[in-house]
Amino acid sequence: MGERAVLCRRDELASGEVRRFEVAGVAVALVRIGDDFYALADRCSHEDYPLSEGEVFAEDCTLECARHGSTFDLRTGEPCSLPATVPVAVYEVDVRGDEVAVVLP
Repeated sequence: MGERAVLCRRDELASGEVRRFEVAGVAVALVRIGDDFYALADRCSHEDYPLSEGEVFAEDCTLECARHGSTFDLRTGEPCSLPATVPVAVYEVDVRGDEVAVVLP
């Protein structure tokens, strides 16, 4: 298991919201959809743009890059649309009580 870092409390992130966090020099985009949380690298693989500035599509469980419109699957990091063709890293989210944490490798 990697390093666990608390990002926020459950009630600090609304469903459909994305927020950027810095953890040990790593930029992480944390997304909430309903009661589920997803964490991925906060850099679009197409043009190194922050994914945390994008839009969440809850029905598809994707996050769209605000720069060129590429979407990424929040569960796998795989690109779902062009121009991105390379996946982004996803990280384990550990929710304990009210605490939302990410586990970095």
